[in-house]
Amino acid sequence: MSDVQEATKQLLDVNLHENWRANQVTESGPRSESEHLQVTIGATVPTGFEQTAADEVREKLGSSCKISKDRGKIYFDISVESLAQVHCLRSVDNLFVVVKEFKDYQFKETKEEVLKDFEELAGKLPWSDPLKVWKINTSFKKKKTKRKKINQNSGREKIDNGQGDKTDEKEDKKGFTNNTLDSHILDYYENPAIKEEISTLVGDDLASSKDEKDEKEETHPKVLKFRVTCNRAGEKHCFSSNEAARDFGGAVQDYFKWKADMTNFDVEVLLNIHDNEIVVGIALTEESLHRRNITHFGPTTLRSTLAYGMLRLCAPQPTDIIVDPMCGTGAIPIEGATEWSNCYHIAGDNNPLAVNRAANNISSLLTKSQIKEGKVSWSLPIDAVQWDICNLPLRTGSVDIIVTDMPFGKRMGSKKRNWNLYPACLREMSRVCKPGTGRAALLTQDKKCFTKALSGMGHVWRKVHTVWVNIGGLHAAVYLLKRTPQAFVHPSEQDGERTPWCKE
Repeated sequence: MSDVQEATKQLLDVNLHENWRANQVTESGPRSESEHLQVTIGATVPTGFEQTAADEVREKLGSSCKISKDRGKIYFDISVESLAQVHCLRSVDNLFVVVKEFKDYQFKETKEEVLKDFEELAGKLPWSDPLKVWKINTSFKKKKTKRKKINQNSGREKIDNGQGDKTDEKEDKKGFTNNTLDSHILDYYENPAIKEEISTLVGDDLASSKDEKDEKEETHPKVLKFRVTCNRAGEKHCFSSNEAARDFGGAVQDYFKWKADMTNFDVEVLLNIHDNEIVVGIALTEESLHRRNITHFGPTTLRSTLAYGMLRLCAPQPTDIIVDPMCGTGAIPIEGATEWSNCYHIAGDNNPLAVNRAANNISSLLTKSQIKEGKVSWSLPIDAVQWDICNLPLRTGSVDIIVTDMPFGKRMGSKKRNWNLYPACLREMSRVCKPGTGRAALLTQDKKCFTKALSGMGHVWRKVHTVWVNIGGLHAAVYLLKRTPQAFVHPSEQDGERTPWCKE
């Protein structure tokens, strides 16, 4: 326990990346040791997109990645100085640092024996390094809060970060050095509501008094509050999740002398149990990273992480035209414009309310981009349009990629209407999509209807892959389709008369 407290104190003002490199010669042993600390990070991802997330980790971090047998989780090893980059991953929902993994944990026969083992386990785990990582991770959020106050007090009319942010005397005393990388990372901790991003504090005196209060709290560290969250899967356990969390949490409290608090906690300890596999971790995110772009929500807003996974399945290339013909609040094209800015993205929907929400989300993203870059910019490659999905105002063969969340027939539309809508949608998508190279990623829970519609479109669409996903408890699928080389023939040219494909 003394080692943990000492490490926590030493790492209170630790800085990552450029700060560490610049001070490498002058820093003492503990700081240098932390720089090269190797840890295992766990991440929850949209169920079904584990491989997509693993590919992103290998591509952006250069780390080997292991997909958990417990669906919806991946694990990868990093050096602690790469922790900031982990928060930039687009495919992960929540992050945690692994304390210990037991691949084949031997449970005792009775509940009492198992729970007793959990109590004894708390004092045997290697907590020191994971708590160092948690402290470093917490410093991100502290610096974000201070940076946010500086930006707010500088005024909304002129924001100039070109020559570096100005820091107050309190930050200088504590040795904080603001840099471009920190600015980029800290944005991922911002509340998604843009109004909070650009709001002005009541007055400088209020901000100053809060800073003094925070400084006093840091001078006299308080007792940490914590909670234990148990996620359990498997049918052969003789105990419940609540029982495991209760007994393990009690032992953690006795070991660290922390205070238990189920709602207002500083540290969240995770106890993940899947059959005979146990992973103990410490959470690094307070809320899911998928809440990053959307400020105006609709009844079926898609998670940004799932939108990223669907787009990545289609492997966008520079100059591609990417369309979401049923965009809703615009989650997919907004995610696309953020990650694939060298493509052009179109968000369309037949509902004017949906188009309005999408336009507002695009505007919020643009405003946030302007705040971050410190200059006016109108460079987002995205547009929002109201249209009829069955009669798109797009030229034949003009679209490279179509990615959309189709009506499930639950909260939006109806199962009965889907039997006419799906074939009409696939037909119109085949018209605007480029023969031979075009592709589509389509999400739906109405698998029976979609399969039937696709069976009649075999001459223009070929199914490449199916990803099974869980959407709010609904068993859904993402169908990756490839446009065949066959040219599109309009039904009116076949039947000799033009008839509407679907009725609104």
